[in-house]
Amino acid sequence: MERILVVGISGAGKSTLARSVSGVLNLPYHEMDALHFTGPGWAVDSGFAGEVSRLAAGPRWIVDSLDYPEVRDLLWGRADTVIWLDYPRRVIMPRVLRRSLRRTVTREVIFGGNRETWAGWLSREHPVWWAWSQHAARRREIEHRTRDPRFAPLETLRFRHPDDTAAWLASLGADRTPERRSGRA
Repeated sequence: MERILVVGISGAGKSTLARSVSGVLNLPYHEMDALHFTGPGWAVDSGFAGEVSRLAAGPRWIVDSLDYPEVRDLLWGRADTVIWLDYPRRVIMPRVLRRSLRRTVTREVIFGGNRETWAGWLSREHPVWWAWSQHAARRREIEHRTRDPRFAPLETLRFRHPDDTAAWLASLGADRTPERRSGRA
């Protein structure tokens, strides 16, 4: 696992997992939302596709995204591993609700200096509405991609519950102890 793509619906925990795996495997982590949204008013970086192309050409990385059609195939084509957080709505919705509520109440600054707002909750683009309305479609899309012959060489790790993901992450860390890395296990 040298080039990892972490996918799933909004609120699944892609960024959190990607940061954790980055730490365990010492891979450079790139948060796609932070690369995409670079200014106030959710301004989009005009050089986004070029920046993602540059980082995807690198030998080692982990990114957290399924969005952004302009770089989707590029990332899937360069990755060697896909980690799919395929959690049911009953897991996703409380997570995305808590995160958005926290961000709104605390006025937490996120990508490009932006914030989630109470008015934003009325938009169909808001993470809560997006997670609810796009859950089935995203699941179908990822399923299709994992079976697409273009991406056949990818190793796909599909986790259907956070406990399974946590157990895998713990085992990944255990496999990276100094004894195992040096071959003395």
